[in-house]
Amino acid sequence: MLEWILILLAIAAIAALLGFNRLSGLALSGAKLLIIVALVLFLLVLFGVIALA
Repeated sequence: MLEWILILLAIAAIAALLGFNRLSGLALSGAKLLIIVALVLFLLVLFGVIALA
């Protein structure tokens, strides 16, 4: 998941530099969503709600 977040952030940065504001915003929104999902999953694992075994 971290890989997808980094890819979307790179796409957002390159699109912003080239002037593609809508594409940049879309990629940034996707990255934000994945960051929130990753943080929620991390907290669930940290507090023992989800077991990784």
